[in-house]
Amino acid sequence: MIERRPRRLRRTEALRRLVAETQLSVNDLVAPLFVREGITEPQPVHSLPGVFQHTRSSLLEEVKKLRDREIPGLLLFGVPEKKDSTGSEAWNPEGIVQQALGDLRNEFGDEMVLIADLCVDEYTDHGHCGIVKNNGVVDNDATLELYQNIAIAQAEAGAHVTAPSGMMDGQVKAIRTALDNKGYEDISILAYAAKYASALYGPFRDAVDVEIVDGGDRKGYQQDPSNSREAVTEVLLDISEGADMVMVKPALAYLDVISQIRSEVSVPLAAYHVSGEYAMVEAAAANGWIDGESVGMEHLLSIKRAGADFILTYLACRAAENLQK
Repeated sequence: MIERRPRRLRRTEALRRLVAETQLSVNDLVAPLFVREGITEPQPVHSLPGVFQHTRSSLLEEVKKLRDREIPGLLLFGVPEKKDSTGSEAWNPEGIVQQALGDLRNEFGDEMVLIADLCVDEYTDHGHCGIVKNNGVVDNDATLELYQNIAIAQAEAGAHVTAPSGMMDGQVKAIRTALDNKGYEDISILAYAAKYASALYGPFRDAVDVEIVDGGDRKGYQQDPSNSREAVTEVLLDISEGADMVMVKPALAYLDVISQIRSEVSVPLAAYHVSGEYAMVEAAAANGWIDGESVGMEHLLSIKRAGADFILTYLACRAAENLQK
C-alpha cells in the first residue's frame, strides 16, 4: 500500500498555487537599462535581442513602460562618447548617466528606485574597472578615489542607490565615507559583493561598447568561479563596510552561492540574471528549440527559490507582463 501520495497536491492548478513554496512577483524585478551619449534614435544591441542603447528621451519612454507594469526599480548604465585612462566622464556632472538620472528623477520622483551602476569600465579607454599601473595591474587604492567621485556625482544627480561593481577591496567603505561626508547619508549602497570573472558577460560588453585592451581579462579582481566560501567572505566584508544590499553575479550558474549567502546574512540579497544567461534563452527560442517565455520564467523562479530577494534581469518587462496575466 502507498503510504504517501504527494501527487494529491498537484492535481489542479489552484492546488499547486495554494501550496507553492516560492512566489515570484513583479516586486522582485529590476530592469537593467543603457543610455548612450550622442545618438538620436535607440540602437538595438544585436547580441541582446529586445534590448537597446537608449537616448535620454527614449529612456524616459522605456521607464514609463516599467512604471506602468509596476516594476519597482531600474539599474542604469551609461555609454559615453569620450573615454580616457581614468574614466573621468563617469563623474562628470554633465555626463550621460548624471543627465539621465536627473531626467528620471524629475519625471518619476520616488515612483521608481533609481540604481546607478558605479564603475569606470564603460568610460575608460582600456576597458578595465580602475586605474591601470604601468605593469598592467589595476591599482586598487588609487581607484577608490575615482569611485568616491562617481558616487557623489550620482547622488547629486538623483540616484536613490549606488551600485559599485568594480570589485576593488575597500570600495564600499570608501563610497560610504564619501557619501556621508557630503551629506548623502540616505543614499543606499547595493554592492556587487560576489561578482565572478564569468564568461557570461559578452553581450553586456557589446551593450556598453567595452573591449579590454590587449585581450585582457578581470580575473585579478573579479572572483574565481571555483570559489564559494570566498563569496561569503566578500559579502560579509561589504556588509561590515556599510553595504545596505548585496548582489551575486551571475545568477544561474551560482545558485549554490546565492543559497549559501542567503543562509549567512539578513540584508536584502540581489542576483543578476546576466546578459549571457538572457542571450542563451533568446537564441534557443529563436531557433525553436525551447519555449523562451517559459524557460525565462523558470530561470527567474529558480533564482528566487535559491534565496534572492530581487532579480536584475533583461526579462523584467516581459516577466511582469506574464505575472500580471
